[in-house]
Amino acid sequence: MGRTLKILSPCGILGYGFPKESFLKALEDRPDAIVVDAGSTDAGPHKLGAGVSIVSRMACKKDLYLLIKGSRSLNIPLIIGSAGGSGGRVHVEWTMNIIKEILKEEKLSSRLAVIWADIQKDRIKEAIKLGEVEPMGSNIPQLEESIVEDTASVVAQMGVEPILEALENGAEIIVCGRAYDPAPFAAVGIYKGFDEALSYHLGKILECGALCAEPGTTKDCIMGVLEEDSFCIYPTNPERRCTPITVAAHTFYEKDHPYILKGPGIILDLEACDFQEVDSRTVRVRGSKLEKSKGYYIKLEGARKLLYRTFVVAGIRDPILIDKLSEVEALVEAGVREYFSELHQEDFKINFINYGIDGVMGELEPSLEKTHEVGVLFEVLAKSQELASIICSSVRSTFMHYGYEGRKSTSGNLAFPFAPSDVEFGPVYEFSIYHLMKVNGGKELFPIEYLEVHNG
Repeated sequence: MGRTLKILSPCGILGYGFPKESFLKALEDRPDAIVVDAGSTDAGPHKLGAGVSIVSRMACKKDLYLLIKGSRSLNIPLIIGSAGGSGGRVHVEWTMNIIKEILKEEKLSSRLAVIWADIQKDRIKEAIKLGEVEPMGSNIPQLEESIVEDTASVVAQMGVEPILEALENGAEIIVCGRAYDPAPFAAVGIYKGFDEALSYHLGKILECGALCAEPGTTKDCIMGVLEEDSFCIYPTNPERRCTPITVAAHTFYEKDHPYILKGPGIILDLEACDFQEVDSRTVRVRGSKLEKSKGYYIKLEGARKLLYRTFVVAGIRDPILIDKLSEVEALVEAGVREYFSELHQEDFKINFINYGIDGVMGELEPSLEKTHEVGVLFEVLAKSQELASIICSSVRSTFMHYGYEGRKSTSGNLAFPFAPSDVEFGPVYEFSIYHLMKVNGGKELFPIEYLEVHNG
């Protein structure tokens, strides 16, 4: 048997949690590195815009405690991708504070590397002028300098290059700002001389934890083993198993193309992949291919504050009202807008979301089955929190007492699950920057800061 390299992924996102028993079982298998993804845009732009984490500090520390103790006990690197959820400076510093706290409490010493992913606005504006910025999709407009200026902070997804540099310089704990999800995993394999395509493909699967297993979950450990011409993958929890179908299915997960996966500077081609059962819990994968992209592009992510939100949640069980709900909602909105006619109509927006009818799918909902009760969410977006709450209060009270045709009662159209009914959400953010920018290689915009921590 040729040489191998084991990479442990404890969970899908740092702070999601994982069974301690699964992790200790994984340590018995002697992994060569522990790598965990900590971020995503799945939660929308709020985390980046507001500078807050996806998970709680307590949950993040619970996970990090085990990961740091485990990695130091085996003297193997621990790599964290997209620290704090969005990978901006505030998120990375939040993560670093927790790491330093654990090292101090446990009297541990370590060489840390921090890879920053914040991008200066002037660099983006320069790229716009050179025509080197393009939208991520056809429904995203071209990026303008005014939008860049209006966006508080911008991060970019790093590839493997700065992580490789940190490994080469002996970093034991590497904290990455925003990173391309498979990159921290792929970097370990590439650093040790394994095939790039296999390293990236394995990273694509590992970054979601045991979601590629059966039963699937992001809250458990998965082990990837790189070999000379393939890789194997298995869960460390004996109650789960990987099958060719589960691993192949996860290969196609979250991609806009069935088998082509583009990343910073690379194009991964998985069309010829072969998924074979090794035993009842392990799958071997072969056939991953990779080529370098013609230009090196990084994905930019920026969020700006847009409006403020107030919302109400209520229930409806009157079949007469349910049958004409969209009609009543339109009449309620018209009445509220007429009452506040002194305001500019674009100063606020009223949305009705009807759960039990089409609250999830909206206009795409295929089912026309009649329902006996509906959960409604009234959402008002406005330029200030005060205005959003004023309008939302009016929407709620108007709907509550609206006299629709056929109503048998004189009031009480809505049932509220709690009081007060109106919830002030706070600022609402949008992804104002979701674009690709051409750069001069993978290390141009991701500075590395090294830190020696001595305790004990």
